[in-house]
Amino acid sequence: MLTKSDRAFFRPKWRRVTATVFCVAWSILEWVSNEPFWAVVAAGFAFYCLWNFFYAYKEE
Repeated sequence: MLTKSDRAFFRPKWRRVTATVFCVAWSILEWVSNEPFWAVVAAGFAFYCLWNFFYAYKEE
């Protein structure tokens, strides 16, 4: 689901890790703040990052 320009931007592993950690931290912050809707949204982003950046990502 990543476009060619997305793949080029996220080629360095540190960018993929940073984006994923940010989404996980955002989800935790929302759970702690008692905002379950936004926590689920952020968790969805985190799982999307995990899937696309680590499981389905193909190194070129």
